[in-house]
Amino acid sequence: MTSLSETPQSSSPAESKVNIRATIKNGVPTYLNLSGDALLRAITFTSTCAFLLFGYDQGVMSGIISAPQFFRIFPDLNPAVSGSDHSSTMQAFYTAIYEVGCLAGATIALLFGNKLGRRRCIAIGATFVIIGTIIQITPIPGHKAGHQFVIGRIVTGFGNGLNTATVPSWQAECSKAHNRGLHICIEASMIATGTVIAYWIDFGLSFVDNSLSWRLPIGLQITFAVLVLIGIYHLPESPRYLLSTGQIEEGTHVVAALAALSVEDEETQLQKRLIIEALENVGELKIKHVLTGGPSQHLRRTLIGASSQLFQQIGGCNAVIYFAPVIYEQYIGLDRRLALILGGVNSTVYALSAFGSYPMIERLGRRKMFLWGTAGQALAMFLASFCLIPADLHGDKGSGANKGAVVGLFLFLISFGCTWLELPWLLPAEVNPNAIRTNANAISTMTNWSWNFAVVMWTPPLLNAIKGFGTFMFFGVINLCFFPFIYLFYVETKGRSLEEIDIIFAKAYTNGEWYVKTGHEMPALSEHEIERAAVEYGLANDVEKRRHEFEHPPSVREEYGADEKQTGQ
Repeated sequence: MTSLSETPQSSSPAESKVNIRATIKNGVPTYLNLSGDALLRAITFTSTCAFLLFGYDQGVMSGIISAPQFFRIFPDLNPAVSGSDHSSTMQAFYTAIYEVGCLAGATIALLFGNKLGRRRCIAIGATFVIIGTIIQITPIPGHKAGHQFVIGRIVTGFGNGLNTATVPSWQAECSKAHNRGLHICIEASMIATGTVIAYWIDFGLSFVDNSLSWRLPIGLQITFAVLVLIGIYHLPESPRYLLSTGQIEEGTHVVAALAALSVEDEETQLQKRLIIEALENVGELKIKHVLTGGPSQHLRRTLIGASSQLFQQIGGCNAVIYFAPVIYEQYIGLDRRLALILGGVNSTVYALSAFGSYPMIERLGRRKMFLWGTAGQALAMFLASFCLIPADLHGDKGSGANKGAVVGLFLFLISFGCTWLELPWLLPAEVNPNAIRTNANAISTMTNWSWNFAVVMWTPPLLNAIKGFGTFMFFGVINLCFFPFIYLFYVETKGRSLEEIDIIFAKAYTNGEWYVKTGHEMPALSEHEIERAAVEYGLANDVEKRRHEFEHPPSVREEYGADEKQTGQ
């Protein structure tokens, strides 16, 4: 009788019924006929489409929210009809209600993400984006157009909230340690690219004197949603999700496909074992696990990830991105056409600066980029504030100092674009462990959207009350407050595998060390060293401890075979 340890792969009766989605080519599992780096590029492309969609939807409103063509369908946004106070509040509401939908989508990811899986969440999100877009572009004057548009914004936001809470986890769990940061930076930089595409489309269609000038830009985002649906249909599920839900065969095939190795290869089995061991210590995945301490330090890691999303929003990025044309026209004193052009140039510089994160992320590391980005943002906000002193405090609207405020906003977006745009999407995906990554990422994304909504809602009334000088001064001071948190709590994750990051937190907790210092001083670990460290620092369960009594640990497959033999006896 053949033992399970001699078979190519062990499986339970339930698992044997699972249809493996991979296709075997030259002994290596493939998806879309791709494996290894080519497969990772396909995953990155689909992820970038999801974030391009997110950025496009963020940027599309900035060019049309104050357009005369838009006012004809939604007159309550027109200052000449409803007054400046009411119109500024309604413009903020029409824009920010999208974030409420995003928050709801991120909440669903928190509650049901581990049940639905990464691929299914992303597919549902893209579908909701398509439905919401159709609702937004079909209002008719006199038929509660405003109500319909707001509902469409919420539905679209729901889809994007679900995606932004899920896509970084999917990509991080499929990427390798040496290029994970670059891949997620590429993904997050597409937010800026989507914003600039939306803005120039808005500008070009602003010369069309009918409702097509805003219906078409909003409707074009369906293109990106369709690309996401096509990609996610053909590409693999996260191997860590599959293994966490008992889908061992499919999970092993994905591990092998991402490494361009056979399923039976020793490296494939070792990677699978590392993932399973990290998950077995937690047991059944529940939301409450994000609140635990101990060697895994789930709560600390969840708060670190969520704080980065909080700081991204309250630093003032969306006050500039959403309302740049309005700021240039109403608070710096430029004419509408020049304000629109400058807004487009602003967005273009923002998108180009995002590409600067690519060479920096694996050279400088996360902590230095956070610190340098914060310094740049604070200085830029102070520059914009001080240059508006003549206009806002002395009533000298013709002062040439106003041009310095434009420069300040440009410098802010350059600093933001190459640091704070990408890092808050990367850090939670890296710093949170496999067992809670979906839930912790969802909490981070919920933090992003709730504060995004708050900033977008309060910015127009704030500008109306304390003008540009006070508003930019406020954001400058807020940025200065980030420094102590980054220095004291943000652990460097550059070049570390996801399982290695677990060891950093467990070692620091067990030895009573400063987590940042441990992350800086701990040498790179091999897979076998990670297994031994997991036992040493309290991350391993009893099964893993028994395994490490051997000089050469048996594979998970061999151990399962031994267990089943004993059961048979």
